[in-house]
Amino acid sequence: MDKEILLNAFRLMCTAGAMARTYEANRQVCKYVHSTSRGHEAIQLATAFQLLPCDFVSPYYRDESLLLGLGFTPYTLMLQLLAKRDDIFTGGREYYSHPNYRGEDKPTIIHQSSATGMQAIPTTGVAQGLQYLQSIDSPLYKKGKDGETPIVICSLGDASLTEGEVSEAMQVAVLKKLRIIYLVQDNGWGISVTSSEARTMNASEFAKGFKGMQRISIDGSDFFQSYEVMKNVVGQVRENSEPFLVHAKVPLLGHHTSGVRREFYRSEEDLAKHAEDDPLPKLKTRLLHSGIAENDLNEIEAIVADAVAQQFESAKSAPEPDPSKVAEHIFAPTTVTEEKGERHPEGKEKVVMVDAALFAIREIMEEFPEAVLYGQDVGQRLGGVFREAATLGEEFGDHRVFNTAIQEAYIIGSAVGMSASGVKPIVEVQFADYIFPGFNQLYTEVAKSCYLSNGKFPVQTVIRVPIGAYGGGGPYHSGSIETFLLAIKGIKIAYPSNAADMKGLMKAAFLDPNPVIMLEHKGLYWSKVPGTEEAKTAEPSRDYVLPLGKGNVVLKADENKINSGETCCVITYGMGVYWAKAAAKNFPAQVEVIDVRTLFPLDEELIFSTVKKHGKCLVLTEEQQNNSFAEALAGRISKECFQFLDAPVRVLGALNLPAIPMNLILENAMLPNAEKVSKLIIELLNY
Repeated sequence: MDKEILLNAFRLMCTAGAMARTYEANRQVCKYVHSTSRGHEAIQLATAFQLLPCDFVSPYYRDESLLLGLGFTPYTLMLQLLAKRDDIFTGGREYYSHPNYRGEDKPTIIHQSSATGMQAIPTTGVAQGLQYLQSIDSPLYKKGKDGETPIVICSLGDASLTEGEVSEAMQVAVLKKLRIIYLVQDNGWGISVTSSEARTMNASEFAKGFKGMQRISIDGSDFFQSYEVMKNVVGQVRENSEPFLVHAKVPLLGHHTSGVRREFYRSEEDLAKHAEDDPLPKLKTRLLHSGIAENDLNEIEAIVADAVAQQFESAKSAPEPDPSKVAEHIFAPTTVTEEKGERHPEGKEKVVMVDAALFAIREIMEEFPEAVLYGQDVGQRLGGVFREAATLGEEFGDHRVFNTAIQEAYIIGSAVGMSASGVKPIVEVQFADYIFPGFNQLYTEVAKSCYLSNGKFPVQTVIRVPIGAYGGGGPYHSGSIETFLLAIKGIKIAYPSNAADMKGLMKAAFLDPNPVIMLEHKGLYWSKVPGTEEAKTAEPSRDYVLPLGKGNVVLKADENKINSGETCCVITYGMGVYWAKAAAKNFPAQVEVIDVRTLFPLDEELIFSTVKKHGKCLVLTEEQQNNSFAEALAGRISKECFQFLDAPVRVLGALNLPAIPMNLILENAMLPNAEKVSKLIIELLNY
């Protein structure tokens, strides 16, 4: 092996050791929880040395040596350790060894969480995105300077393989033959849980169950073996499109984290056994046997220790973050800020909402070759269980419109990696009730990526979610979930109630560089529910966009009646628009109805000004009422409009039952309707 590679590996192992000792000696300063790479250095450096700037890598929280091997300095890592302002990764917002990076000089590192195993899905999404870009010969697909094919590495601890989401990722990797390497570092511990307590097989044995997954087990404490294996594996994956799992057995020499210390749960015998496989003495012995003088190695150690000490002192004195900037980078700026295009073109026939969505996506895919659509049953054989993707598979091919397995976590989480690679994913969860297996990815990966990467990795994706009751759908196909979604910060949520809004919001959602969830009411898709005929509208023009966060007055009250105090307003969305309009027929010119159209961002300016004008307000939702978004909105209205109110703000939602009953009579008893709305309007008007 090249002498310079060996000496660089030795120097960086010494660096990692000096950093760990420095952190331990300065525990009061290093107050934020962190892990170090002690024991894992050999396999991490061997991996880093194989990577090119065209590649992608997802380190996990113990991978500081991998980062050193990529060329990041101790000072750079220490700024994150101490949560300093100039931390290039997250500006003091993230844990140590939680990097993200975009640059021409190093591999790309997407943002990922420290929820062990969860990085497997976004990182596999990167590999799937790269494969797609290569298939269409996209200019976004970047090879190495000598034409090398980019590969993806996902680093994991062995204990994380028991997570179901790791299996979802690996299923896709072997099915699609993706160029991804799962590097599994096995130190025998999952905090205080031993491998024998948690699983019956190691990572390599586990991977045997994924047909098409190449795999190998190695001594990850031996730099020579690790380097040769990773060199061969990386070369093989570059050459042949196939996933590979490398299971590297390593010692754990440090603490699990600075907060969960090894003496809490590990025996002296266990620690001594792990110390026998310390990669640094192993490498030093090999270097001495190869003829390198011990004085030269000792000099390297001394120089490194001094450099680490100096960089730590510099990091300590680095400035803290500016608290006035704490709310920056929640979202990336969007270009769609005004309504544009023709909403009601002359001569256009009315279309149903489901077709408006279909036409919008068709136009998007015609204009943007990077756009793909995937989810359960959306492919050309069926085109979606609601026919919401009908004909798209036939028009654009299986490589752009394709089915997935029953994998809500992968469907949602892969959008993180797809977006980072340059693909523009539109994904679908088949029913709102089915989104919960994907909540881990939505909450931890999708929503936080922009904020915790300081704006480097916003996730551009549209997540389509058919929602709501539609006549006997029963307890698993009729739910409303907007309150759950609105509890997640970092996502936008649209909820159109008619075809024109559907098309305009779908276009705006796609053009938005942030994650947008389109809640699409199944009962409005075809206007089959009595009283929803007005959900059909003329199809807007191709260039029509409707910015998120702009509500609409769908029914106005008479100005004279407003001035005489004889009116009220209803704030609602989705099916509530039609319940409110039906009820308003009983009170001619006395009811003003606001369709908020997007739940976040919310058009509070329109809402508050409308409430102040009328003094009486009903917030109407299809969700179960208690602790709902509607009740929270009513509270905000009460606060902002208190001195203008002539009556308490009222809320009407579904009964507080655990699920929507199947029987139509029971379903109707649970849900709001025009009759129930009318009763509350009477109370408000007579207050």
